[in-house]
Amino acid sequence: MAGTQDETVATGDDDALYVLTAVLLTPAQFPSVLGDDYPEACAALGLAPLADGYGLVLGQDGDGARWTVVIDDVSLVAVAIASWDCGMEYDLSPDDRSMVAALPGWPLAVAVAAPGVPAPHDPAPEIAEQAPLCPPDASAWGAAQRRLGADEIALQWAAWREQIDETEFAVSPDEGPAPSDGTARTGGDRADEDGGDPGDGDGGDRDGGRAPLTGVQRVLSEAHSYVDAPPPLGRVRSSFAPGDARTLRADGPGWSLVARTDDIAFVLLDEKPGEILPVGRGPELPGLLEALDKMAVRPN
Repeated sequence: MAGTQDETVATGDDDALYVLTAVLLTPAQFPSVLGDDYPEACAALGLAPLADGYGLVLGQDGDGARWTVVIDDVSLVAVAIASWDCGMEYDLSPDDRSMVAALPGWPLAVAVAAPGVPAPHDPAPEIAEQAPLCPPDASAWGAAQRRLGADEIALQWAAWREQIDETEFAVSPDEGPAPSDGTARTGGDRADEDGGDPGDGDGGDRDGGRAPLTGVQRVLSEAHSYVDAPPPLGRVRSSFAPGDARTLRADGPGWSLVARTDDIAFVLLDEKPGEILPVGRGPELPGLLEALDKMAVRPN
């Protein structure tokens, strides 16, 4: 999320908005803190999931109140973000025709404030006409923190990757080849250590007597299902990575996955607060990542 403190934009009631930052809300790029997929992120703001997406402009009015202005000129916001990221000034001034809504509050945490106006605060109820947006509670582990954690790994891939010892994924000779039914041990021992007890014969499913899937196995099985039955738009996203690789982000009920198509994957689970579970390439992960990358949405 990038921003500047010296731009203003007129809101619908002709009050100036001091722009602090802006973000994209599109199928390929949206604040994952808002949801597992693009429609869910839009629903969090009361917006319809338009195919072209939106730009979100976060700022303060002359009284210091927090506002999120939604516009449909995605290219304008994209150019502004790219300019700010390069340390350049950019006058983000959408016209009234591109404005979709002015929502009270901020859906994301903003660390800066506009100069010369009161400290950031929510608009008065009689002005806001709805409950103000607010960032998710960061004090407790939950879906939002899990997705933010996966985003951080994607951004700092090299730092996380260098902490993993390749020998942790070695498959012992007596384990034999991995099954090929989507419930496989994908990538070695570490993928079998999380997310619940492996169970015994009494805990298997009634059809085949198979032990319940561990957390990572369940994630990989659900990710496999995305290839056959595409999930909601934005639940699998592909972005740039060095070389010929791509960075993949996938989410589902209670889980997040981040991977490089030429490397390993990491899984985060709601049921495992703060834990990051590495998954080695093994015999099946490369094919799964390739298939997910083919059906993933990508930034324009």
